[in-house]
Amino acid sequence: MNKLIEVKDLSKSFLINHEERESYAALRDVISKKAQKIFSFSGWKASKITKEEFWALRDINIDIYQGDRIGIIGRNGAGKSTLLKILSRITAPSKGTIKIKGRVASLLEVGTGFHPELTGRENIFLNGAILGMSRLEIKNHFDEIVSFAEIEKFLDTPVKRYSSGMYVRLAFAVAAHLEPEILIVDEVLAVGDAQFQKKCLGKMEEVSRNHGRTVLFVSHQMSAIETLTNKALYLQNGRLKNSGPTPEIINRYLHDYEETTEIKNYKQRSGNGKAKVVKLEVQKEGIRASAVKQGDFFNVIIGIECKENLPMDISFVLENIKEQSIYCTQLSDLQLPLQVEDYVEVEIPVPLSCLRSGDYLFSMAVFRPDKSEFYDTVLHFPLINIEGMRIIGSFPVDARWGDLYFPINWKVNPKL
Repeated sequence: MNKLIEVKDLSKSFLINHEERESYAALRDVISKKAQKIFSFSGWKASKITKEEFWALRDINIDIYQGDRIGIIGRNGAGKSTLLKILSRITAPSKGTIKIKGRVASLLEVGTGFHPELTGRENIFLNGAILGMSRLEIKNHFDEIVSFAEIEKFLDTPVKRYSSGMYVRLAFAVAAHLEPEILIVDEVLAVGDAQFQKKCLGKMEEVSRNHGRTVLFVSHQMSAIETLTNKALYLQNGRLKNSGPTPEIINRYLHDYEETTEIKNYKQRSGNGKAKVVKLEVQKEGIRASAVKQGDFFNVIIGIECKENLPMDISFVLENIKEQSIYCTQLSDLQLPLQVEDYVEVEIPVPLSCLRSGDYLFSMAVFRPDKSEFYDTVLHFPLINIEGMRIIGSFPVDARWGDLYFPINWKVNPKL
């Protein structure tokens, strides 16, 4: 099989500056500091600047062959985008070697490779030339690109006037249709609408399966990774933790909760920090549980700390192992939002006796009722395991049937 990409002992480091500042400075100090910069006045003690070396990637070794469809997965900050930038020759590695055979088309950021002052038409030819294609080759694919991107009316408009969605549509169309041997796509597709995302996934599948091209795809949507790719790379803290068949690697990734089992220390969250989720547990009949049997109801207990008196609304989403929503509820659906000064605990009944066996996650948000502020947003926290009852005829375990199972007696009508 033809090897297109060979990566050996790849590492990438960055230097991060940290400036220690005084917590308070009088106006006279600020003026004095400005004077020191201008006149090199020695009486001012400058802020201390320290540098830290941060390794975004460490000792990566991978081989990618023609026709491979590679999904790259990992938590935020794992090094996925850095790896794609190095493979796209946007940034250079600090250590190691990379050998790439064939033309590479990459779509890492909105408008990658576009000149904002040029029109859509001109940028198509510019991108083709960058890929090493002749003007005739580009002309042969021109109509396909324009049709796929759905920008016929704006073809002769400078792309700086395009919306982000139009930018992405044209950039993807160019990258996918100008026959690169290697197509690299980051989360940038999330900018487009759902219909266009589906269209892009279909195109990537077509060029890899039918034309033997290699696709590298980064996404947090496990369903998209599972559908499109046949192999996966799992990055954790800049290192390659696992690689292999996509279903196997996704399963390892989604079950790898070693560093994130305590909600207080859970890192996959955002918000302004005025309120924070500090407690999370599942209870069955008032007793804490990490697993329940199929058919059992359970309650989720959430504790929230506040730094000040806050109006508060709360939303809760139960998800399957692929991070797809199953069940959603919000406090204000049926009652008034809360006013919380210090600490509050809420209890959410989850009356889903139809859940299949397996692991389930949750996402939630704590926010001001008018949604002008989000205090804390937690994504995909490992919540609970549903254990199968192993009773014949009760709950089929075949995953292709979905997450919910409703035992229904079918009625067979006799032939008239």
